[in-house]
Amino acid sequence: MQKPRGRHFFANPGPTNIPDSVLRAMDRPSIDFHDPDFVEVYEAAFAGVKRVLRTDQSLFMYNASGHGAWEASLTNLLSPGDTILVLESGYFSDEWAAMARNHGLEARTLQADWRRGVDIAALRAELAADTGHAIKAVCAVHNETATGLMLPLPAIRTALDATGHPALFLVDTISSLGSLDFRMDEWQIDCVVGGSQKGLMLPTGMSFTGVSAKALAAHRNAKLSRFYFDWGLMEKRSQKSFIGTVPVNIFYGLRESIRLLEEEGLDNVHARHTRLAEATRRAVRVWAANDGPQLFCMSPDRFSDSVTAILMPEGYDAEAVRRTARQRFNVSLGGGLGKLGGRIFRIGHLGDLNEPMLLGALAAVEMSLRINQVPHGRGGVDAAMAFLAGDD
Repeated sequence: MQKPRGRHFFANPGPTNIPDSVLRAMDRPSIDFHDPDFVEVYEAAFAGVKRVLRTDQSLFMYNASGHGAWEASLTNLLSPGDTILVLESGYFSDEWAAMARNHGLEARTLQADWRRGVDIAALRAELAADTGHAIKAVCAVHNETATGLMLPLPAIRTALDATGHPALFLVDTISSLGSLDFRMDEWQIDCVVGGSQKGLMLPTGMSFTGVSAKALAAHRNAKLSRFYFDWGLMEKRSQKSFIGTVPVNIFYGLRESIRLLEEEGLDNVHARHTRLAEATRRAVRVWAANDGPQLFCMSPDRFSDSVTAILMPEGYDAEAVRRTARQRFNVSLGGGLGKLGGRIFRIGHLGDLNEPMLLGALAAVEMSLRINQVPHGRGGVDAAMAFLAGDD
């Protein structure tokens, strides 16, 4: 098949578009990671990540994807047989629970409809019932990439405080950090899992955990086996992170990505993501006419501002729409994960993105729906344009 011409439009929810200036920053020869010239870059980037996390507490970094940071959070904080409570939100919350079980932990799941997310009252009841404080950690995915659903972290923190429960609060920010408002210290989050490949606009391959003083104290007594991700070993190293070689090139890119975020201003970055996300939802609401595709998330106060998951009508294949978008229009969309495979497709609107890039992706989706004869309302792109232009 002939390759489509023109620039590839990447509307996937991760990895995401990498700005040209970040690509140029990484395009350099190798350097010793102990070299003073690199140490300056490293320290600037390290401090920048802490500013994005909005924390003055500890940070540990790894050569790994976000799953590696998940593993670091579990193995550094818990002991064999410990109980954790995972708040169900979709495919990635289930993966985190599965990883915990493989490490010999008891992972309870506070079950929830993937289209709505957990009931905070049910969480409060679960914590209140745990009078013996068997639950050592509560794990939440801030922004569930698989379902386009965001959990309200301050409300979860309030549930812990209201019940007087001492469990650690662990949060996955992989598809929210640098895209949605996030405040580690203000929201009293004990361990934050993050990755390079989404809001930080970098290649996949580096992840990190922000760690509170309370979590560091728990780490001293944690008995799960670890080595590569061991915070105690990392604290003894000059970089205070990384067991082994530091990925030097990605740090040049990270310094530049932090510069871009702070040049725009984090509040403005978040506002841009909210604006582009709402434009996407306006398009989907139009497509939903005539029993067409609809928003997967059914809780408006929990809509994700970094990814929109779109549920296909019964009997229609989301993968067919994705294939048409990729093969005919050179637009990459995200697919359904786990039990949602073939049932949904996902539009990523995070990272290095502006209005024309989003509108091009939405137009490709609308044309792909038409080509595949999927019932839908016409004019979704017009609705998005009207919103972005301020006409609606």
